[in-house]
Amino acid sequence: MRSGAVRWLTGGADAVVRRDPVARRLAVITGVIFVSAGLVKFVFHHWELNAFRSFGLPWPSALEILAGLLEIAGGVLLILRALVVPTALILGAVMIVAIGASGIGHGDVIPSLTLAPALLAALTYLVIRARPPA
Repeated sequence: MRSGAVRWLTGGADAVVRRDPVARRLAVITGVIFVSAGLVKFVFHHWELNAFRSFGLPWPSALEILAGLLEIAGGVLLILRALVVPTALILGAVMIVAIGASGIGHGDVIPSLTLAPALLAALTYLVIRARPPA
């Protein structure tokens, strides 16, 4: 028998998101944005790699690929409204790094101080909203 927290993390929240029209739409829209952002890291690899190098993060090439894979996979999971909570938590961490390293640390306003905080807010909403009723 799974505990309430494990059930919430591994799928119980998905049903809540699927039933809530706002959360359902927000998950799909946020997912599409993440898939698009992840694809950019592969389609415009050299441009993105130069950006990652300028942020001063360790292993910029590996981090660019990792970020792209997480954004694509996470975006697909959000579109499907599957594993919403763990996906939102992982992508939320990616957005915090983007805001800190690119936005605050490097001064990139777009997208790191505009879209990234909006995505972080959307992900936070999904985690909070996905909480099953008591």
